Amino acid sequence: MLCIRNGRIHDMVHPEAFVGDILIENGKIVEIGSGLKVPEGTDVYDASGKEVYPGFVDAHSHLGLDGYGMGFEGQDYNERNDICTPQLRGIDSFNPMDPTIHMAAMGGVTCVGTGPGSSNVLGGTFFAVKTDGVCVDDMIVKDPIAMKCAFGENPKRCYKDKNNYARMSTASKLREMLFKARDYKARKDAAGEDPLKKPAFDMKLEALIPVLEGKIPLKAHAHQANDLLTAIRIAKEFGVKMTLEHCTEGHLIVDKMAEAGFPCAVGPTLTHAGKIEVRNRSWETPGVLAAAGCLVSIITDAPVIPQQHLTLCAAMAVKAGMPAYEALKAITINPARHLGVEDRVGSLETGKDADIVVYSGSPLEVASVLELVLINGKKVN
Repeated sequence: MLCIRNGRIHDMVHPEAFVGDILIENGKIVEIGSGLKVPEGTDVYDASGKEVYPGFVDAHSHLGLDGYGMGFEGQDYNERNDICTPQLRGIDSFNPMDPTIHMAAMGGVTCVGTGPGSSNVLGGTFFAVKTDGVCVDDMIVKDPIAMKCAFGENPKRCYKDKNNYARMSTASKLREMLFKARDYKARKDAAGEDPLKKPAFDMKLEALIPVLEGKIPLKAHAHQANDLLTAIRIAKEFGVKMTLEHCTEGHLIVDKMAEAGFPCAVGPTLTHAGKIEVRNRSWETPGVLAAAGCLVSIITDAPVIPQQHLTLCAAMAVKAGMPAYEALKAITINPARHLGVEDRVGSLETGKDADIVVYSGSPLEVASVLELVLINGKKVN
């Protein structure tokens, strides 16, 4: 057992912090309160005068799929031989030994959504994983969490000589796959248990059935306003769930974004505008979307921004006008909801995983020192 004693607790359930204790057993939070009585022999961490938060969550990255310091040889997050690869699973490229995973933990990022990149119209499945461990199967929080799809410049650039030169082509290829998967599923359902009536097995179409059934959303890479609107249009056409990733020009169509009601992951913003579709990037975007009622997560898109700088990205959003509490929600409970893992992470509540960070001050202040990181109740820093 471990007790974090007398810390100023930011549970991300209530806007106001309070001084109290957190009791941890078997990797879970078992009690939160003031002056808790703990069993004899319990380890006690004195957090007096310190700030206690849930471990930070990044809703969108490629952690563990891009080798640190390895260049192109270490790139395992894009399959560039086929523009539609829904059958791929990000978990199969994940390398728990990559240094970036421990770096993320050292920045207080204890859970991330990671998976395929955006070269393909359909790239495969994302999963949620903790940032501590040596075997991905033991680190998983949820798999799969979403099916990656992409709009805009990336599929155009990567497949411009392979029958995908315009945005219309990208959208048509996604629609075609969804139409085929819907027909495939209908034939399977009509066949029942009769194997002779079932359609020939198709791994790509099988992979899209959970999307059609609403079990996982499409995770739509889109920067420009028109790409965001195309993503929303296709989701409505097929009646599927969706999360909107990057949302660079989301502030330009904020009413449409709010009306759609899809979770929004905003970023990466701490980078040079390296392509035309991100010219309008702004630190104001997450605050504008949140004020309109959108569920907003701030993301690094690691390795685009090193994952350990997630709190810096939140701080920059605050500098641009986002309320501090909303910015903290955007790196804790909101991304947990975005990933569908809010039952385990994202807030400090009884029964949740003991993923906890302790700071000397606010994590939104760069001078604050991260003094303790717990993942599943285990000290990792």
